[in-house]
Amino acid sequence: MDKMTLFVAFTGAAVLLQALVLLAMYLAMRKSSERMQALADDVKNKVMPTVAEAQQMLTLLRPKVEVIVDNLEETTTVMRSEIRRIDAAVNDAVDRARLQVIRADELLSRTLDRVEQTSDMVHKTVVSPMRQLSGLMQGITVGLEFLFGGRGRRNGGGREQRQPVPQDEMFI
Repeated sequence: MDKMTLFVAFTGAAVLLQALVLLAMYLAMRKSSERMQALADDVKNKVMPTVAEAQQMLTLLRPKVEVIVDNLEETTTVMRSEIRRIDAAVNDAVDRARLQVIRADELLSRTLDRVEQTSDMVHKTVVSPMRQLSGLMQGITVGLEFLFGGRGRRNGGGREQRQPVPQDEMFI
């Protein structure tokens, strides 16, 4: 029996030890549960009013935000139409300016052509006849000098010989 008593004593001690461990676990769980409850109460007391205020503020602000969004949408639509109108006006102005530049270029080209034609015509009708007349006059002058002044030259006397006049100086 001796073994039996010893076995019963060890079993009783193991059951008692197990009961103590369970009691310690219960007390630890109870303490943790109280802490969790206190933390939950703090969250409920501090965070929940803030959440409620945020919901209330969102409820109050929602119509204003919707009005702002609607106004922004309308403004965007108006701006798009105005930008299209301005784009059309700028394109029109650029096209007109391009046409005016082309017209001015054509006018300048025609004017330069006419100036060149006029210059050619003046050259043909005034300068060439004046050169011919000048040449004729020079020929006549040389001929007359030869006729009238040629005797004195033969003798070594008479007028001094004139320097020929350059072509550019003949026309005034």
